[in-house]
Amino acid sequence: MSHSYTKLLIHLILVTKDREILIGAEIRDPLYSHLKNEFKLCKSTVIAINGTSNHVHLLIQIPPQIALTDLVKQVKGETSHWINSQNLMTGKFTWQPGYSAFSVGRKNADVVKEYIYNQTEHHKKTSFQEEYQLFLKVHGLIK
Repeated sequence: MSHSYTKLLIHLILVTKDREILIGAEIRDPLYSHLKNEFKLCKSTVIAINGTSNHVHLLIQIPPQIALTDLVKQVKGETSHWINSQNLMTGKFTWQPGYSAFSVGRKNADVVKEYIYNQTEHHKKTSFQEEYQLFLKVHGLIK
């Protein structure tokens, strides 16, 4: 085969440090726009983005030559720096050191997008901790 074809979809979850409530209405839209732009600068595409006051879900498409850990480190570092340098909020904005990333098949992409877009409704019934434990179970990381 003379060409390489890839479509790597990742459900990425970024959490504020100590799950602090840092993503208020005043920074949500600017943050989401900035995240989309930063992923684009890193040759990746944000397909869906949404979250709550302490975490953000993204469905992203990444090229195979970019390591996910490097991509996330770049995006988290740059967005934290940007929020703090723009004085978009009182206090300091910081992401949790880690992240969660789960591969998504083409057939499940629409389900994941819908899940991401419905974060507000979802978290009226389920806490972040409950949601996170379910993700770990579904993906076979805990029993």
